Amino acid sequence: MIELTLSEVAGLVGGTLTGGDGDAVVSGKVTLDSRTVAAGDLFVAVAGERVDGHDFLAAAGAQGAVGALSARPDEALPCIVVPDPVGALGRLAAGVHARLVDGGLRTLAITGSSGKTSTKDLLGQVLAAAGSTVSPPGSYNNDIGLPLTVLSADEQTRFLVLEMGARGPGHIARLCGVAPPQVGVVLNVGSAHLGEFGSPEGIAQAKGELVEALPEDGTAVLNADDPRVLGMASRTRARVLTTGWSADAAVRATEVSLDDAARAHFTLAADGEEHPVALRVVGEHQVANALSAAGAALAVGVAPAAVAAALSSAEPRSRWRMEVGRRPDGVTVVNDAYNANPESMRAALGALAGLPGTRRIAVLGAMAELGPGAAAEHERLGRAAAAAGVDLVVAVGADAVGIADGAIAAGRHPGKESVHVPDRAAARELLAPQLRPGDVVLVKASRSYGLEQLAEDLLAAAPAASGGSIVGGAA
Repeated sequence: MIELTLSEVAGLVGGTLTGGDGDAVVSGKVTLDSRTVAAGDLFVAVAGERVDGHDFLAAAGAQGAVGALSARPDEALPCIVVPDPVGALGRLAAGVHARLVDGGLRTLAITGSSGKTSTKDLLGQVLAAAGSTVSPPGSYNNDIGLPLTVLSADEQTRFLVLEMGARGPGHIARLCGVAPPQVGVVLNVGSAHLGEFGSPEGIAQAKGELVEALPEDGTAVLNADDPRVLGMASRTRARVLTTGWSADAAVRATEVSLDDAARAHFTLAADGEEHPVALRVVGEHQVANALSAAGAALAVGVAPAAVAAALSSAEPRSRWRMEVGRRPDGVTVVNDAYNANPESMRAALGALAGLPGTRRIAVLGAMAELGPGAAAEHERLGRAAAAAGVDLVVAVGADAVGIADGAIAAGRHPGKESVHVPDRAAARELLAPQLRPGDVVLVKASRSYGLEQLAEDLLAAAPAASGGSIVGGAA
C-alpha cells in the first residue's frame, strides 16, 4: 500500500482517531488476520460469525501494528473508530485507488458466473510481462477481498486486476464504486447463485453492472458466444471488444486442439494477426478464459504477439481449480473442489474426458444456491457424467443423491458404476482401496462441502508417497 499517516487514513474513511499520533505512518500492509500483522501494518477489526477481530487488537499492537480500523477504541493501540470497519475498508481502498489512478494505474475487472479466477490468473500473468501488476491468487472478489487487493497496490503498480463476484443486485456496482475500472470483462451468465437471483436474466442484470460502470474511454470485453453477455453491449458507453469461438468475435481462437494432458493449443486471431498459444492449464473450457484475458490485455495496449507468448507461459496460480496431481503409483487426482455450478461441472467433466487414463471416476458433491430447480440440475449432472464416459460416479452427501440417480437413469449400474455415499469419509473409505494405476479421479463440489480435503487425502493415499506435481488451472 502507499504510505499514509493515521490522520490521512482517518480522513479517507471518515473515522475518529483515538489514542495515537496522527503523524504515525502506515508503511506496511492492511490485514484482517492478527496472526499476519508485522511492523507498520494497519489492522482491521471485523466481527465475524465465529471470531471478533476486536478481541485481537492487543495482539495486533504487540506485533507492531501502527493502528487499527475498529468499531470501538482500545488502549492497546491507536484506533480509527468507525461504525462499520468493512465499509471503512472499502472507503480506504477507494481513496487509495483514486490516488493511484491519478498516477497512471490501469484497473481491469472481471466478472461472470464461472471462470473468474482462472481468467484473472491468466490476465495477471499476461500483464505482468508488460509492467508491474497486482493480481493475487485466489478469489478476493467481495467487499473485503477486493479492497484488500486494491490496497496491495502502490505507486509502482501499473496494472490492477480485480475479480468481482455478486450475491445480489447492486453488489458489483458497489465494488465498482470502490475501484472504478477502465476495462470490464464479462465471461458468461450461468446458474451460479441462481437461487439468490431468481433467474438467468437476474444474473445477467447483476453482471452487467460492471459494463455500466465503465467510462466512455474504457473497454467492455464481452463473450460473443454467450447471448446474454453479448446483449450487455447496449448497456455500456465504453468501446465493446468481443471474444470467443464465433467467427464474428474480434478476438477469437482457431485450430483448437488438446494435447495428451488435456491442455488446449490454438491460434489467437486478433487485430489482423495470428499467433500460436499453448496453454498450461487443463481443459478446453480454458480457451474462452484465455480469449477474455487476451481481449483485456489488448485493451490496455499489449501487442497480440506478446499476449500469445504470455498466455503460453502462464502457470496455474489458485488452489483447487482443475489442480491435477499425480501419485507415484499412477493414479491422477483432479482437485477442482473450490466451487461448482452446472456450467463449471460440465466443463470439468469435459476436461476429465480429455485426460489420459484407463478408468475415469467423478466424485461429485452438491451444487449450492441453485434454488427450486436444484434437484433437476443434480439429476441432469448425473446424466452428463454418464454421457461424458465416466466409469464410476460417486455422489457425496445428502444433497447430491440426484447425481447418482441421474447416472443410473442414464444407464450406469447402481452400486457399481453409480454410488451415493453420505459424506467425505465414506467416499474416502470407498475409493482408497480400489484406486489403481491409470485411474483419473475428478473431485468437485460447491465450496461449502469441503471436498478439496477429500482430493488431498486421495492424492496422499498412494503407498509410500504423497502428493504429485501440479499441472492444472482454475476453472
